[in-house]
Amino acid sequence: MSIKLFQFAISHYCEKSRWALDFKGIQYQTVNLLPGTHVKTIRRLADGSSVPVLEHDGKAVQGSARIIDYLDENFPDHPLTPEDPEEKAEAEAWEGRLDERAGVAVRCYCYHHLLKKPDLVVPLLAAQKPMVYRWGMRLGFSRLEDSMRRWMNINDRTAAAAQVTMENILAALEAAYGQSEYLTGNRFSRADLTAAALFSPLFMPARYPVAWPDRKQLPVEMQRWLDKNQWLLQPLEAIYQNHR
Repeated sequence: MSIKLFQFAISHYCEKSRWALDFKGIQYQTVNLLPGTHVKTIRRLADGSSVPVLEHDGKAVQGSARIIDYLDENFPDHPLTPEDPEEKAEAEAWEGRLDERAGVAVRCYCYHHLLKKPDLVVPLLAAQKPMVYRWGMRLGFSRLEDSMRRWMNINDRTAAAAQVTMENILAALEAAYGQSEYLTGNRFSRADLTAAALFSPLFMPARYPVAWPDRKQLPVEMQRWLDKNQWLLQPLEAIYQNHR
């Protein structure tokens, strides 16, 4: 049995899939890709060009939610999907909202600010790759930045909207965790995993396959936002520390 996870090391959606694999105790190999050049590799495996993609016994599963579905079906130990139908529906509703809105907002917000600092963002984008890739990315950074901003629709307007989305969802999560230890039922589930994984780039956990920059090096706008909203991230940081 061979399991490969095609990923960007920095991606919070890929972290969600890594976490699910690790939580279940599944051995796997990561295949680290670079933005842009990843397209050719991924299109040989699945539709579209998005990561993560899990390859297992000749089958490719694309997308973090589908990967969790596949893992729970084929590796049932340590399930992440609740058995109770109502709890399952609630967990999947949280996951869908987080995947579709929070994950996209965090990505837009972070890249909007970090792309302004090539010396910070290039090591994150090229993490787990040989140094030569970092040099090449730095030399062609202007073109890379333009491509990423077009590809993910990142600009002043969308970043401002992403910040509002993040704050609204974090407030909802803080209220939910104020009432219960978990988002659904009485045990850790895919909902909690998704919430903590997708917001993890904002609290920059040590257990992540990139070397995070020192917080004082971050753009001033990000530092101010983090200082103001640290309390909203604390429940997710606790989930990460307790279950990752």
